[in-house]
Amino acid sequence: MISKTEFLRAWLGIGLQSFGGGAATLYLIRRTAVERHGWLSDSDFTRDWGICQIAPGINLFGMAILIGWRALGAAGVALALLGMLLPSVAITIGLTAAYATIKSQPLVQAALHGVVPATVGLGLLLGYSLLRPLLAASRKEGRASLLAAVALFAGSALAVSLAHISVLAALWGCGGLFALFSWWRARWPR
Repeated sequence: MISKTEFLRAWLGIGLQSFGGGAATLYLIRRTAVERHGWLSDSDFTRDWGICQIAPGINLFGMAILIGWRALGAAGVALALLGMLLPSVAITIGLTAAYATIKSQPLVQAALHGVVPATVGLGLLLGYSLLRPLLAASRKEGRASLLAAVALFAGSALAVSLAHISVLAALWGCGGLFALFSWWRARWPR
């Protein structure tokens, strides 16, 4: 059984470290929920993140809500959101006030230029962390499933970046295509 105090403390830790944008925060959530506390398996986390992607709203809050609900029900939802938001809001208010007074300093501008590559690096690490269980599960299902997963991964990235289709269309389209693929494989097995 998960202690409510421990659960809140974990989410306060995430809220205190949530610098660098959504990818960095999602990586912190994944590391806490999957690796440190085992509230979710790797594949459960990836699946739940996929659910959050197709739902409207702020996906990180959706993920906190799903993890909170699984761990402690309604109390878990409240504790996860409180822990994630309280430090972030307080730090953001303080940093915004401080930044307003020093934003034109060359050293501050240089530091901000260093933060961007780190954020991109964390985003790549997160992408790998989310892709790994998907590819492992697809590999177990066979070569066709693995190729389909890789094709959807690459195809969605290319469709959004080059063809400028909407992210929602890519998510729903890939979900529909893989559902059709799975139906086809179940109906006509080798």
